[in-house]
Amino acid sequence: MQTKHHPKIYWNSFTISSMKAIIIFDHPYGIQASENEPHNRSFSAAVYKKVKEAIEAQNGKVDLIDLRADNFNPVMSKEDLVAWRTQPFIDKQTDDYFQRLTNADKIVFIFPIWWESMPASTKGFLDKVLAKGRLKSGDLARLQKKNPEIYVMTVSGTPTVIYRFWYGNPIVKIFKKGTFNKIGLKQFRWINFNAEGRKLDGRIKLLNTVPGKLK
Repeated sequence: MQTKHHPKIYWNSFTISSMKAIIIFDHPYGIQASENEPHNRSFSAAVYKKVKEAIEAQNGKVDLIDLRADNFNPVMSKEDLVAWRTQPFIDKQTDDYFQRLTNADKIVFIFPIWWESMPASTKGFLDKVLAKGRLKSGDLARLQKKNPEIYVMTVSGTPTVIYRFWYGNPIVKIFKKGTFNKIGLKQFRWINFNAEGRKLDGRIKLLNTVPGKLK
């Protein structure tokens, strides 16, 4: 297998005490599917639970955006696109999402990787919430001043090393190079979990690594 240069990922150690984190969660089963129940289990939900517990154990605060529970529509309509180019706000939901981002010290995305890419709701979140018109309005300056750390936590069936070197790590390219670096947010970390096919003790062992990844 040919070795490619690995994209530089910025990561600063931090203390999560008193910090505010916003989690953007995207999985059809919802956050309640964290308990390994047959036909209703989501490792993404289990990761969310661990992240929330770790932050709150350090007196941090968690704000959750559950895209499926919110019935977020990721599709960019004609009206959305016109507003995307010319106006600071598209609609109340995306405006609310953006305002909540500006209050966060950490922005954490959690979702499964399907066909080596992200679910539609997460892509729509990037497209609609980080709208051009909004970013030009002065709201971007508030977000840049806050300079939150960006975490992207994914769950894939593809082994991480193959995803990174064979497929070229599209998640990092889209989130880091294609989105957040462009708007001046460069503190970025991608963490991937390979949970598929693991037995319960293996899944628990993997989940127990989550708090350590937040320190």
